[in-house]
Amino acid sequence: MADARLGSSSRMSELTSYPIRKLLDHIYGGQIRIPAFQRGFVWDADHVAHFLDSIYKGYPFGSLLFWLTQENLSSERKLGPFELPAPHERYPITYVLDGQQRVTSLFATFQTEFVQPADPDWRSIHFDLSARDNAQQSQFVALKPSEVDQSMHFPLNSLFDSVSYRLASARFTREREIRRIDRLHSVFKEAQLPIQMMETEDRATVAIVFERINRMGVELTTLELLSAWTWSEEFDLRNKLEQLQEELENFSFGDIGADPNLVLRCCAAILKGDPSVEVLMDLDGAEIRDNFERVENGIKGAIEFLKKQLKVATIKTLPYPLMLAPLSVYFAVPGDGLRVTPERETRLLKQWFWRSCFSERYSGQSVRAARVDVTEMQHLREGLPSALGNFSVDIGSSFFLLTDFRINSAKTATFVTMLAQFNPRSFISGSYVDLERVLQAYNKAEFHHIFPKSFVEKQEETSDFAPFVNSLANFCYLSRADNNKIRASAPSEYKKLMPSDPEVLAAILESACVDKVVFEDDLGAFLRIRVTALLMSAYQLCEIDLAGRRRTEHSRVAEATVREGLTQAEISGGTER
Repeated sequence: MADARLGSSSRMSELTSYPIRKLLDHIYGGQIRIPAFQRGFVWDADHVAHFLDSIYKGYPFGSLLFWLTQENLSSERKLGPFELPAPHERYPITYVLDGQQRVTSLFATFQTEFVQPADPDWRSIHFDLSARDNAQQSQFVALKPSEVDQSMHFPLNSLFDSVSYRLASARFTREREIRRIDRLHSVFKEAQLPIQMMETEDRATVAIVFERINRMGVELTTLELLSAWTWSEEFDLRNKLEQLQEELENFSFGDIGADPNLVLRCCAAILKGDPSVEVLMDLDGAEIRDNFERVENGIKGAIEFLKKQLKVATIKTLPYPLMLAPLSVYFAVPGDGLRVTPERETRLLKQWFWRSCFSERYSGQSVRAARVDVTEMQHLREGLPSALGNFSVDIGSSFFLLTDFRINSAKTATFVTMLAQFNPRSFISGSYVDLERVLQAYNKAEFHHIFPKSFVEKQEETSDFAPFVNSLANFCYLSRADNNKIRASAPSEYKKLMPSDPEVLAAILESACVDKVVFEDDLGAFLRIRVTALLMSAYQLCEIDLAGRRRTEHSRVAEATVREGLTQAEISGGTER
């Protein structure tokens, strides 16, 4: 019967039923298939056994929804681990819209024509003849070949193959066993699968129906729902995102795919002005398809800006990943090329980046802050008055002095990215650090103490400052090879390993934001001066007016670090973890 709610070109059949044998035959013939926008097979073997137990005991297990179409989709999924044969050209194709887990479970259990997966963990389903009839407990078990007991386990894959059935049942001779096997055979041969068939060539209708039924059933990921919602024969969101990830690998940002929600947040920010993934579900599928070029350009442009202008080499060194969403909005323009950024706007974007990092504006993945910044990015892109970056920033000495260097922390990523702006040099050779290689790897092996930890621990006169030895203020770009040469040496000692040319030595120190006072081996004096230098650099990056700040901040650092200003209680408080 035609259903007006589906449109005049679509038909939804009355509920009908298939015996399991018919389902198997249609799959063998390639007529029942899995569309690409479906999720993969996720049930484990125990879940499958429980499902079969429900059929055996006559419990409801829900109807299946199939889509009948004349056209073969260009992109499909396997049926679980099985590659499906090509469909017969003269017959319509049936795609599973609802019930893929059940259909795959039935086929994997009862099929005998395909080779079982070469998986050492693969478990087939057996009926346990030793189990008592029980309304609650399952009588079906999932077993590896080595776990099968031939005296009590009957293989279900023999039920629809007459030869296999005779061979499997022949070893059971007791009347009770024979009766139970016969009943098992009868139940599954007579079992009917409730099926509703939708016949349509309108792909938009298919996507909408799929999205609706999955909102009411087992929850899918947002990406899975969007893949169905936006899907057409020419556009598969999942494939598009995979292609985008491959392209981003050329930027060394291929790891962005590890967090699909981040890409979807960028998509939401660009299309809806709101980096909440949920808002995408309110979009028409055609709107996402028609604007996906803007999404691609926005993300690519943002990443290129981060790499070239800010030396953020990978998503791991972006202090707050959500910052990618508003930045993508600025670069989200149609066309083949990426947006060219005018000098004034480049300065504003960099100012916004550093202020956001040092103010910890995105701490906790703050969507509220991102919404505000998305709006201001839109204004900046369109040439309208923009308040981007116009928020308070208070950078104190504690950022560098009371924060330990931890490779996975946002503050450390901010610190590392800030030092990258100075084009750091090797302490031993004086050559420039290969930032691309170091930051792509981004591990602690490329960053070490300026005052070696073991040296500080041995010095009684620096014991008051031992709690700060792991602070950001005592770290710099220093390769494992250089560090192995320095080991526990005092700075005045490892100076002998550094270039003797005064200009080269000065350039090395400047690139690490380190003063020559380091060679006096006085940790307190070193920390006081370096924290001040780091603060001044942070102010400059954030474009905070330095007038009146230098003396004030120098005093603040001095009070926080000189030995006379530290009480024993403050020292025992240690650093932020």
